[in-house]
Amino acid sequence: MGAETDRAGATRQGGLFDSLRAVIASFVGLLQTRLDLASTEIEEERERLKGLILLAAISLFCVSLAAILLTALVVTLFWETHRFYVLGGLALFYLAAGAIAALILRKKIAGRPRLFSATFAELAKDRERLESEIRER
Repeated sequence: MGAETDRAGATRQGGLFDSLRAVIASFVGLLQTRLDLASTEIEEERERLKGLILLAAISLFCVSLAAILLTALVVTLFWETHRFYVLGGLALFYLAAGAIAALILRKKIAGRPRLFSATFAELAKDRERLESEIRER
């Protein structure tokens, strides 16, 4: 009977260590998956930012050049009569357009999706699953 108790104890110990190893392996697998997801999100955000910066630079260059040429054209047309009024009016127009663009940019930056939102959502699901498994045992 003493040998059976030893066997039972050894079986229980082996079962406990096997369970612990399985839990650790599951945890490591979950962690690896979540880190892969996080790195994918970082890469996507980096690519999105590169595209936005490139489009912003092209847009800024073209709009600036057009504004300079349009200003020169309008001032030339009204050179003899109302050149100061035209320059003042165009300056106010550009100031208003710049302010509106800044407000739109601010709104877009504030409305961007939270970084790692998908990773955090998956981690929350994992935590809920683990908590429910623990409650069931």
